[in-house]
Amino acid sequence: MQEKKLFPFQEIKQKLVNYCVYQDRCHAEVEQKMKEFVLIPEAKEEILLYLIKENYLNEERFAKSFTRGKFYIKKWGKNKIKQQLRLKGISDKLIAKSFSEIDEHDYQDTIRDFIEKLLPTYKGLKEYQKKQKLIKFLSSKGFEYDEILKHLDS
Repeated sequence: MQEKKLFPFQEIKQKLVNYCVYQDRCHAEVEQKMKEFVLIPEAKEEILLYLIKENYLNEERFAKSFTRGKFYIKKWGKNKIKQQLRLKGISDKLIAKSFSEIDEHDYQDTIRDFIEKLLPTYKGLKEYQKKQKLIKFLSSKGFEYDEILKHLDS
């Protein structure tokens, strides 16, 4: 087990501000980071309240930027994004709101692009086998079964 670091309260507070400024964070990530330091519960509470009050820690902003990043950079589907946000303790209401960051047209194009790129690589397979492989791949990327079928049939 790693040693907890001893720092003055203000220094810990500043380190956590920097942690939040570097990249949007959720409460769970900040609380995990706090475990690295020796802090009494009151101090943890005070730092959390400060981060929220000063808008360093904003769950909605985090959910939206997480959703944008995972879709536009990693090409994840909504199911996978939702699952990861839930693991980070984000409410279903905020998750639903964060999906407004994904343009529906871009979402459909991404599914179509995957199909167009992958289909030619499945050589020597029967049609149903190609479909199975595509469904399996796209599902693992987090795309919804209905959406995948809609594009496979067209």
